[in-house]
Amino acid sequence: MTNPADLPYRPCVGIMLLNAQGQVFVGQRLDSTLEAWQMPQGGIDPGEAPLDTAIRELGEETGIVPEHVELIAEAPGDFHYEIPPEMIGKVWKGRYRGQAQRWFLFRFTGSDNDIRIETAHPEFRAWRWIDPVDLPSVIVPFKRALYRDVLAAFSAHLD
Repeated sequence: MTNPADLPYRPCVGIMLLNAQGQVFVGQRLDSTLEAWQMPQGGIDPGEAPLDTAIRELGEETGIVPEHVELIAEAPGDFHYEIPPEMIGKVWKGRYRGQAQRWFLFRFTGSDNDIRIETAHPEFRAWRWIDPVDLPSVIVPFKRALYRDVLAAFSAHLD
């Protein structure tokens, strides 16, 4: 079996989307039986700029069009997390040990009716708005430190 430490991180983006009340969008993944929620995220395609990836992934996962978001900030540098050892080989065809994520903070300017998680390739079964402080408590345990780091990076922009 491959040593996880020998595997690279998957290049990825993460999106923190705030509504007018300062709450954050979270979705419940379709491919998990856990009662865990997450912010939109996704892999960077070869040659794709991270900001372009963020806008593309937001549309693919939430149905939100670019005209309904405004970029507030980009976190400095990448954030990393590793998947639990029992998941190595089961996700991403065993090619990665975790993700290196570039995070973007957007303001949502549309209405809740503009959010359509029933996309061509749905990833979420449900969605909701939560207070930023509650993010670490709703995410899977192996991503909690990452979410705390993202919150710290964007703290100057959060109410």
